[in-house]
Amino acid sequence: MTTTATRCLLIDGKLRTTDTTFASHNPANGELVGHAPEATRDDAEAAVAAARRAFDTTGWPTDRDLRLRCLRQLHQALDEHREELRELTIAEAGAPRQLTHGPQLDEPIGIVPYYADLLETYEFTEDLGEVESRGQRHHRWVEKEAAGVVAAILPYNFPNQLALAKLAPALAAGCTVVLKGAPQTPLTTLALGELIAEHTDIPPGVVNVLSSSSPKAGEVLTTHRDVDAVTFTGATATGRRIMAAAAGSVKRVFLELGGKSAMIVLDDADLAKAAMFAAFTICSHSGQGCALTSRLLVPRARHDEIVQMVAAGLDRVRVGDPTDPKVNMGPLISEQQRDKVDGMVRRAVDDGAVLVRGGKRIDPGFFYAPTLLAGVDPASEIAQEEVFGPVLAVIPYDDEDDAVRIANDSRYGLSGAVHSADEDRAVRIARRIRTGTFSINGGNYFAPDVPFGGYKQSGIGRESGRSGFEEFLEEKAFARIVAPRERG
Repeated sequence: MTTTATRCLLIDGKLRTTDTTFASHNPANGELVGHAPEATRDDAEAAVAAARRAFDTTGWPTDRDLRLRCLRQLHQALDEHREELRELTIAEAGAPRQLTHGPQLDEPIGIVPYYADLLETYEFTEDLGEVESRGQRHHRWVEKEAAGVVAAILPYNFPNQLALAKLAPALAAGCTVVLKGAPQTPLTTLALGELIAEHTDIPPGVVNVLSSSSPKAGEVLTTHRDVDAVTFTGATATGRRIMAAAAGSVKRVFLELGGKSAMIVLDDADLAKAAMFAAFTICSHSGQGCALTSRLLVPRARHDEIVQMVAAGLDRVRVGDPTDPKVNMGPLISEQQRDKVDGMVRRAVDDGAVLVRGGKRIDPGFFYAPTLLAGVDPASEIAQEEVFGPVLAVIPYDDEDDAVRIANDSRYGLSGAVHSADEDRAVRIARRIRTGTFSINGGNYFAPDVPFGGYKQSGIGRESGRSGFEEFLEEKAFARIVAPRERG
């Protein structure tokens, strides 16, 4: 993997530069991290053509042993270059160092061997037995095969996790891939392409990696007739546009979109523990996580008490230089994102929410103070729209049914949480909430073997787990007439 300030595209097995580049800056201090190639429409077309050729004319889709070997090689390369990737992720994404030892890097690296292990044991054929029909016996079976060329489009918030969660299962299934990094974190994704080119036997064209600061390359990927499937993580509004673009050729579309998840604190919960979870969760990667619980639902009679506990928890969050291993929260990704967050907070206060903590910018860099809003109207903008910043909205409820109603009163359905001294009670509440994932008393569901995705406008399909692998497979049914000599 190169250590130069300018990285390369990966197209058809070759690392390429372009005439035009765009800069990537450190959101913590504004310093230049490096330059990324500006992929053109022609580059995107070339990447799709390479992926199509590799799928249609090579043994990649059918050679399980080759795919296994290449996935093991990729895991080894990621492991050997872990510390370089760590420093790059900290610098480019603004991720605190301590977070890279979890979901920003170390845990995502484990996605690759999970899918290699699954590939080693997965049954691609299912025997359905025989039936009598039309005076003859028929033997039926189903074979699962790779879906084809996959376009994978990434956001900026967890660039390693999201790239590998899309790439590893697609490769294990036998697909070929065009991977496009986010314009805010292109270098991290391009580094993955360099590792593939330099340290694996993945054939030319099987993986192609692009970077672009404009939507032009992405438009090619979502409309090109040679792309069979699109997997996208990002904003719901963008997901809608991708669905519309893909409809022209009826592509398979997997979407992991926005969230406005609720954490419900029941009246019998350990309030101090729940408050601490709420405070530190909303500050994880500065609130830039689609599944983070950004609504805190509390019993009306305990509202003020819990607010003060959460405020005390936010006071303990260390905000600062993400290279410092003691720092819990780094910057937002850009000035534009910080302006958005600040604007939403100010409108929430104008709408009647009480600003208890934060609500201010921290300079230099794109930092925003951990922010707590109390007495929030569940129908207000701050309670309904995704902020993608360290802003927690506290909403009082009257009883269990009211809490469930408020939690479900959202166009999103990605995640949620509940805290209660009675685990059976907590599980009953969790089952009433229409979301794809749920945490009970702080339980962590996020792992390579757990399907992740949402209900409603939080997405279509699942990422990770066996479900995430099967998203990249087609099913073909077969039948043959059983000859009389074969019948028992």
